[in-house]
Amino acid sequence: MLVLTRQANEEIVIGDDIRITVLSVTGGQVRIGISAPQHLPVHRREVYDAICTENAKAANASPEALRRVLGREE
Repeated sequence: MLVLTRQANEEIVIGDDIRITVLSVTGGQVRIGISAPQHLPVHRREVYDAICTENAKAANASPEALRRVLGREE
């Protein structure tokens, strides 16, 4: 892990097209802005974890469950 110290309005650049800007630091809270191409998803960690969990559940769904969801019960 790379650890950097930045102050408000300073940036970190990742590759050629991702910029992370420290917007403000108040007490123990840091506000950041992220500029990235639209094709790159940017999520908070808890949202990313929820997406991964749901994707794993969907990948393991039984054929019967998929038929029920599609309304094709046999």
